[in-house]
Amino acid sequence: MRKIRVGVFFGGRSSEHEVSLISAKNIVENLDRSKYDVILIGADREGNFHFGKKEISSGDFCKKLSISEKYDLPEKKSADLPKKMDERLSDVIDVAFPVFHGQFGEDGTIQGLLRAFNVPFVGSGILGSAIGMDKDVTKRLLRDANIPSPKHLSFYRHRPPDAADYDKVVAVLGEVVFVKPASLGSSVGISKTKSKDEFEKAVEEAFRYDNKIIVEEFIKGREIECSVLGNEYPEASVPGEILLKKHEFYSYRAKYLDDDGAELKIPADLSTEVVDKIKQTAIRAFEVLCCEGMARIDFFVKNDTEVFLNEINTIPGFTKISMYPKLWEASGVPYGELLDRLITLATERHRRDGKLSVAFCAEAGSPAEIS
Repeated sequence: MRKIRVGVFFGGRSSEHEVSLISAKNIVENLDRSKYDVILIGADREGNFHFGKKEISSGDFCKKLSISEKYDLPEKKSADLPKKMDERLSDVIDVAFPVFHGQFGEDGTIQGLLRAFNVPFVGSGILGSAIGMDKDVTKRLLRDANIPSPKHLSFYRHRPPDAADYDKVVAVLGEVVFVKPASLGSSVGISKTKSKDEFEKAVEEAFRYDNKIIVEEFIKGREIECSVLGNEYPEASVPGEILLKKHEFYSYRAKYLDDDGAELKIPADLSTEVVDKIKQTAIRAFEVLCCEGMARIDFFVKNDTEVFLNEINTIPGFTKISMYPKLWEASGVPYGELLDRLITLATERHRRDGKLSVAFCAEAGSPAEIS
């Protein structure tokens, strides 16, 4: 039986480029080589694509990937892949595993390309990816679904400079707020502010990364994360807790640069009632936000009873410290099995959606028949 050819897409133009490389490395090293042939498809910071182990390992943009020599390419030569990309990607890979974190890969961009090429892919589709990437749109949909989330205000670069007026913000959200780019992950460009001067600097910093920013109320509570897996019938993992040691919030530095920045407690020490509420809310939000495949959903738990959904990540990290695979491992799904299930979900959705397309074409008929 022929092995399944998995194209692992990683890198990209996002500010989360480095994190994507590490996630891709872990995924490739945990894919069952008896089941899968792996084709590496990396994008550098300029958005240029590189194909196959030989070209990728020699490129300056991802020397840190360090894929072991034991991972051999399938019979097709990597040099042929760029031509195939222009023709029919589905002739080269059976399923895509996008590990692009952030913009240009997690926001529906690569999902649209893969759908156009008729290739199954892991994770949410175009709509769910785009929604999950935009914190403002996410929060509006959560609000309409009566899912509690920290209050927020959104601001656009093209509006008057004084639109993000500090006094107005304080009146609605309080003095302590978070300022965030609307469409970024890994806490890049996020600031916690407690004064007008800090707020104005934070707004300027957030606008470096996005044309829309959000300002969010500060919820004093425990930081809890929950993983979701599935298509039509999603499941939620046990929740885990982020325990900060010396940082005010779970910043990029605390996540990836400071080895002693935070501790992960899995499972979180919560009452049965709160655990059930988090899991039920995670699944409901997953469906409300049109997600499929996978997502990590982040919460605040206030006074050990009130649950607020902070945000969703539709391509969560797969690094050695990432919560998504760790939470599933604690829930009885080890890393390798998790990758198997994600790939299966991708192919099942592709078959499901393919039937819809065939049914439509059969119903509509050809132009000649219509005329």
